[in-house]
Amino acid sequence: MEEMFHKKSEAVRRLVEAAEEAHLKHEFDADLQYEYFNAVLINERDKDGNFLELGKEFILAPNDHFNNLPVNISLSDVQVPTNMYNKDPAIVNGVYWSESLNKVFVDNFDRDPSLIWQYFGSAKGFFRQYPGIKWEPDENGVIAFDCRNRKWYIQAATSPKDVVILVDVSGSMKGLRLTIAKQTVSSILDTLGDDDFFNIIAYNEELHYVEPCLNGTLVQADRTNKEHFREHLDKLFAKGIGMLDIALNEAFNILSDFNHTGQGSICSQAIMLITDGAVDTYDTIFAKYNWPDRKVRIFTYLIGREAAFADNLKWMACANKGFFTQISTLADVQENVMEYLHVLSRPKVIDQEHDVVWTEAYIDSTRSKGILLGVVGTDVPVKELLKTIPKYKLGIHGYAFAITNNGYILTHPELRPLYEEGKKRRKPNYSSVDLSEVEWEDRDDVLRNAMVNRKTGKFSMEVKKTVDKGLRCGALQRSWEIFLPRECNH
Repeated sequence: MEEMFHKKSEAVRRLVEAAEEAHLKHEFDADLQYEYFNAVLINERDKDGNFLELGKEFILAPNDHFNNLPVNISLSDVQVPTNMYNKDPAIVNGVYWSESLNKVFVDNFDRDPSLIWQYFGSAKGFFRQYPGIKWEPDENGVIAFDCRNRKWYIQAATSPKDVVILVDVSGSMKGLRLTIAKQTVSSILDTLGDDDFFNIIAYNEELHYVEPCLNGTLVQADRTNKEHFREHLDKLFAKGIGMLDIALNEAFNILSDFNHTGQGSICSQAIMLITDGAVDTYDTIFAKYNWPDRKVRIFTYLIGREAAFADNLKWMACANKGFFTQISTLADVQENVMEYLHVLSRPKVIDQEHDVVWTEAYIDSTRSKGILLGVVGTDVPVKELLKTIPKYKLGIHGYAFAITNNGYILTHPELRPLYEEGKKRRKPNYSSVDLSEVEWEDRDDVLRNAMVNRKTGKFSMEVKKTVDKGLRCGALQRSWEIFLPRECNH
């Protein structure tokens, strides 16, 4: 297993080096014209039978190694999010210099034929995928995929973080502004992963925790918690006067208290402020809680077209190592929310950290002058993990399983990710099933906690098993052996 992980890691590192070198040699050209293979437009023709712009002929052939999908194993192609312009200068320049990755994709596949999908997710939004494949829009003609929203991108681009989101619900936020604010919060939640912790506080003259049962603390940003908070966002309504000083004091106290418990991410802390204005810079509050170390970054989102209070919000962000952006329409939300990821990635980029990150199972970073270029990656099929298990050593009643650093199951004989075996309909939380839900004999989470805390070695536990079709119960000793492949230390 270690050898397999090592091969995958080396393939990713070769892509990192190639991407850095290509970007270093490239000079940005705002007028650059470049015809690339757009994954949505390839092989598409107009009514006269001519290929569409960016939709040249792209040879595709079914390949059983890639689930018999029509692919091109000689070239990659590029997907651009629907809300972005295909020929934006930033996109065109990025696609142009990243063409050099094609050789590395092919070389990696030649070295390790067990590789499947390889890709480069750019900080600009485009997604280069090898082998090249045609992307089909949904029934509405839209492809909602944005690589920067994917867990693998976020986990690789940033460190784990503790986040408090402050939402202004004063009277001036009525109507469209509150709608935009709610969508901004929802988009921020999309960028949080299982290694992050958060809470949401609405404020006017008083503080209103979006989930009152969780006041004064932070919760893990897993799928269940995020969906729960989204449901409560609809209950927010605007009235009264916004007292930002009360909200800031509360946010700093929560982050400080939670950090002292040792339960949080430990790495990064941030306050996200979503408002239509601030009448003061609140420097006395920052001086009390955050200066001179500035351990908590402040990210400010100005809602609406008016810029009367923009200067105060800009100052608050810049004085606390954060970022300011203005969101005028719903269409602006996603792209503007993404900006904070670039800021949080800077420490890793400047320190030249090239971490290999292993994410949870799914069905189906590079640097330059302190700027995140993107994230490169490859998929590792769970069946490849299972092939490395020496089943002959397990015995007739033995089995093997693997979990993530959060205790979620990667593979386990009792994991049922689909509603029906052989069908494609996935259970909504299939990738966040906790080990304790299937190893129910581990009532005190001894096994789970040992694995999460990276303890290795053998230990045993007395368990009770039913026999004779449940008519009798007997006690027996069950043994486990835990090991951590060296390539998975990240």
